Amino acid sequence: MAELSRVLDDTIRQERGRIIAGLLRLCKSLDAAEDALHEAVLAAMQAWRAQVPNNPGAWLMTAAKNSAQDALRHRAVAESNATVLEMGVQDQETIDSVSDDYLRLIFACCHPALSKDNQIALTLKVVAGFSTEEIARAFVCSDDTVSQRVLRAKRVLADLNVPYSLPTRGEIEERVAAVLGVIYAMFNEGHTGRSGPLMRLDLQVEAFRLGRLVTDLLPREPEAFGLIALMAFSAARARSRVGEDGLPILLATQDRSQWDRELIHEGLMALQYARTFRGRSHYVLQAELAAVHVTAVSWEHTDWAAIVTLYDALSKIAPSPIVMLNRAVAVSMLEGPRAGLAALIPLGRPLAQYHYFHATRADLLERAGQDGRAAWKQAIALATNDGERLLLQSRLAQARSRQGPADPQAIPSRARRR
Repeated sequence: MAELSRVLDDTIRQERGRIIAGLLRLCKSLDAAEDALHEAVLAAMQAWRAQVPNNPGAWLMTAAKNSAQDALRHRAVAESNATVLEMGVQDQETIDSVSDDYLRLIFACCHPALSKDNQIALTLKVVAGFSTEEIARAFVCSDDTVSQRVLRAKRVLADLNVPYSLPTRGEIEERVAAVLGVIYAMFNEGHTGRSGPLMRLDLQVEAFRLGRLVTDLLPREPEAFGLIALMAFSAARARSRVGEDGLPILLATQDRSQWDRELIHEGLMALQYARTFRGRSHYVLQAELAAVHVTAVSWEHTDWAAIVTLYDALSKIAPSPIVMLNRAVAVSMLEGPRAGLAALIPLGRPLAQYHYFHATRADLLERAGQDGRAAWKQAIALATNDGERLLLQSRLAQARSRQGPADPQAIPSRARRR
């Protein structure tokens, strides 16, 4: 039964977006499409007990379509007040070059009538099938906040009677930021999953594929190429991020010979292309930061001054507590742990529920010769990924037995870009 649940969960994660997109062509209603998929999942829980099909995704699609057709025959869709998704004939100004159903649906949900945060939350929930907890992790906010964003997004579109339609060429600029945000959130969840294995490579591969499709669609959009570069630099280190024991390996101690040089080259080419169009915004600057790390010959030779300067630039155009947390780590490497601790002070309240903040503070306290055990305990209590929790517990055990200060290279922060 556990194996059946795992296969079904994996299939839903991988195929949800494509199934929903395909169902919308049939039933024209987002709520009806979600209902049909739900019925198909319930059917699979019974039918797959005897034998899991060779192609679970195709089985779910067929079962969902049958459920949708049954609902149409009973006029359930006609009685629904759900917003219509018009996926049929398009005018000549519509983006007719988007042939990928999944990407088309993401563009459709990122409607300019919604705020950017609500666009991303709705799309991750409806299209990518993220749980409320996973979306909250991406936004570093509470589950209730995410639920309200998704509810508000659906209500706004329903009140305005706005169709979920493909954007015209004139609307692309209003939606591309949210589309890139969705892709980046997918990649980040694949980078460090909320639970289970440290990485979800299926999500990373899908995010990378969608990002490449966006660059094909928008060949002069620097942010799209910046995002491709950022994902490439991160994916290049995948083989070196997890040890044989399943625990994360921090950037400081990763075996750089295992890094994928082809992906790094692809990232550098994408970054250079973004620079050609004078890209200097959110994703481009993050890619510049990642490039400093992946081009350094060793941890000791990392250009921390350049990293602090880049974080200063990023904080001006995209201020956030996460950016300032990463900057604090860079400051600690450049100026020492006490300077890093000082930079953390204003972040205590906004990042109170963020385990990376407490882990970073614990490490800096130890590097400064102080007691970091309470902060390690706070980080452990907030961590959700099993591998990360075990790593933090090992650091706490070391802190309890250590006679001297902690290893100055072992900072368990996302700024170390595991």
